[in-house]
Amino acid sequence: MTAPVVLAVDVGGSHVKVLLSSGGERRRFESGHGLTAQQMVDGVKGITGDWAYDSVSVGVPAPVRDDRVLSEPFNLGGGWVGFDFERAFGVPTKVVNDAAMQALGSYEGGKMLFLGLGTGLGSALVVDGVVEPLELAHLPFRKATFEDYVGIRGLEKLGKKKWRAAVAETIERLAAAVEADYVVLGGGNAKKLGELPPNTRVGANENAFLGGFRLWNPAARA
Repeated sequence: MTAPVVLAVDVGGSHVKVLLSSGGERRRFESGHGLTAQQMVDGVKGITGDWAYDSVSVGVPAPVRDDRVLSEPFNLGGGWVGFDFERAFGVPTKVVNDAAMQALGSYEGGKMLFLGLGTGLGSALVVDGVVEPLELAHLPFRKATFEDYVGIRGLEKLGKKKWRAAVAETIERLAAAVEADYVVLGGGNAKKLGELPPNTRVGANENAFLGGFRLWNPAARA
C-alpha cells in the first residue's frame, strides 16, 4: 500500500516553502509583511497545481493551538487568527508553530531544546517524541529580551562577535532552564555562528519539512 502523501508548508518571514513527503523538488514564493493567511493558501495552491497530496502540514511563525493561530504573526500580514486552513486547502490539515515543526524534524531522542535564529527567536521542546511549542523570545534578558539580542535586530545592532556571545549565553541559560539533553539551532542565522557550546548542533532547515511529515507519520525519516 502506498503511504499517504503529505504536503509540508513552511511559512517564513521572507518566503513560503513547500515539499511533498513523496519527494521531488522544493518550491517557494515570497511572503513578507503583507502576506495574509488566504494569500498564503492561494500562493501554495498556485505553485503546487501539478502536485497531488492527501493532507497538509503548515508551520506558522505564531502561537498555535488545536490547529488554530492564536495571534497574528509579527512579520506577516493579517487574517491568520481563527483562519480555517483545512477548509481552505480542502484536505485534512494540521497547523503548528514553525519552530515546533522544525524541532520535530530535528529530533533524535531524549529531551531536545530547539532554538530558531531568524528574524526573531523561535523555540520548542521535544520530549520522547512529543513536541511542545515554547514562547521564550520575549522573556527578560540583560537589558531587554532574548529576541532583542539574538534576533536579526540584535545581530545588526551588536555586530557578529557580540551577537555570537549573546547567542552562547542564551543557549546556556535556556538549556539549563528546561534541563535539555542537547540543543538544536535552526533558522537562517544559525550558520553565522562560530564555535558552538557543548551538546549543541546546527540543524538543517530542511528539517521543517520532515517535521511536517512526522505530524502525520511519526516514523517518517529524512
